[in-house]
Amino acid sequence: MIDLRLLREDPDRVRASQRARGEDETIVDKLLAADERRRASATAFDRLRSEQKSVGKQVPKAQGDERATLLERAQALSAEVKAADAEQDEAAAEAQRLLLELSNVVEDGVPPGGEDDFVTLEEVGTPRDFAAEGFEPRDHVELGKLLAAIDVERAAKVSGARFYYLTGIGAMLELALVNMAMAQANAAGFTPMITPALVRPKAMEGTGFLGQAAENVFHLEKDDYYLVGTAEVPLGAYHMDEIIDARQLPLRYAGFSPCFRREAGTYGKDTRGIIRVHQFDKVEMFVFTTPEEAAAEHKRLLDWEKEFLTALELPFRVIDTAAGDLGSSAARKFDCEAWIPTQGKYREVTSTSNCTEFQARRLSVRMRGEDGTRPLATLNGTLCAVPRTIVAILENHQQADGSVRVPAALRPFLGGREVLEPVGAA
Repeated sequence: MIDLRLLREDPDRVRASQRARGEDETIVDKLLAADERRRASATAFDRLRSEQKSVGKQVPKAQGDERATLLERAQALSAEVKAADAEQDEAAAEAQRLLLELSNVVEDGVPPGGEDDFVTLEEVGTPRDFAAEGFEPRDHVELGKLLAAIDVERAAKVSGARFYYLTGIGAMLELALVNMAMAQANAAGFTPMITPALVRPKAMEGTGFLGQAAENVFHLEKDDYYLVGTAEVPLGAYHMDEIIDARQLPLRYAGFSPCFRREAGTYGKDTRGIIRVHQFDKVEMFVFTTPEEAAAEHKRLLDWEKEFLTALELPFRVIDTAAGDLGSSAARKFDCEAWIPTQGKYREVTSTSNCTEFQARRLSVRMRGEDGTRPLATLNGTLCAVPRTIVAILENHQQADGSVRVPAALRPFLGGREVLEPVGAA
């Protein structure tokens, strides 16, 4: 959640942020009114409670008519204090509800607009010219069959649409990518983590996934657990309700987890293959740091993502995501999009978001330093979303005979294998 002081002191900035996101800006005025009501009711309660205590002290010393008057006033005050307390609780609950609905304030410089209004920051590598090489590239589904690496037909039989099996070398390829990502993260100072896939509502709400993203979250109603869509959720909630010594910062974690997404609103999109699925595995970076260091840490996370994709010898571009395409927690987000030859376009494979103090305030994670105790900043970045990375590797490194060259950096994690050879359909 945002700092209420920012809302009171600069409401126009918050309104502008809501407009840039394409979200309701009237919530700003509703929240200001609720906050004023909360503060006024708290003042009224304190005044009445003080008077109640004062009258209570006078009663034992009073006699006759004065005592009767004081007792009558004490009785009236009891009812007024009770009503003021209820009003205070109601106003606070309303202010908190509205505050949780308000998205993070976007950073200055974030491109305006929606999904298609991103700004390309750089392009790394050059897409292959398959026509010049004399063959038509196969898509990842066909390659997956040739390599006996991907089975979507049997997954559909077992689980339905948007599921898949990784088989044989496909499963080995996932494990190699995860180990390569974890090795890079560990070398960069991240603590490797294997995180829970089920979390309580407080963790999901605290990281901002029960607002605009709620439609894509799987909820186990009987047990009131949520299946995470990213390790960002359990990593962000790891220090929930804690105060961290500022000298320990930054705290960097790299979490491996299964991820579950409903993919609501994507009917008809990416129905072929493993680009958009309900379940996949991912290595996610997460950082707790000082608010002053957050922007610099954001660039470092992007550099680590670029390092990983470059090591895999994939052509990709980096985009600055437009305000209307940001998640509610993010103040800014950079995506890395790999070139997918058979689609003739770039597709997102990693992203990194600066969530400033937004998640920390919701999760009550604070830092204690020389200037006292205050909220810290959180950031996240995908290092390897396994299925899309596999898609990019298969399609970009394929050869005319259906084999796939293994990038040199990945070979040590794949038993030294240099080429994935076709073995026919499973």
